[in-house]
Amino acid sequence: MVCQPDARGDIAVAIGREPSLVTKPTWSRSEHLLSCDYDYGAKTKMTLMVKELLSVHETNAYFDSFANRLGRQQTFGNGQGAFGTRNGSVVIRKDYKVLLIDVRAPPAQFGNPPTSRESVAVNIATVITACWSAHSCPQPPIRLLAGNCASWQ
Repeated sequence: MVCQPDARGDIAVAIGREPSLVTKPTWSRSEHLLSCDYDYGAKTKMTLMVKELLSVHETNAYFDSFANRLGRQQTFGNGQGAFGTRNGSVVIRKDYKVLLIDVRAPPAQFGNPPTSRESVAVNIATVITACWSAHSCPQPPIRLLAGNCASWQ
């Protein structure tokens, strides 16, 4: 999943920065929700949450609920639907999973080289959805090491 060591390494490559800590993943059995925080020090963290749902209808409704709460700003081609929010976060839908990459806490420019929070979230989304879909990493334009991708299902 998105909190495991392989994912951590791929995310670090994609954004050019290692986290100082990734919190122990929390799994809510009743909500089918996995989450963890990527802590980069100095009150800078990102939260990744994946919710597993039981049907297309539930998945679409949960995905759309983020658009209603956080605002849908732009659409991306990741997964089976993805969009950026007003705060720079990214929401992705794939099969019966919905991933939120919450980047409200990092500074406006983040990573190495420094880039916008929105770009950081999109890079992470691209890495994760590529691994969910094909179990292989995408090639540039984003900064990735070929073949450095794990299955995070």
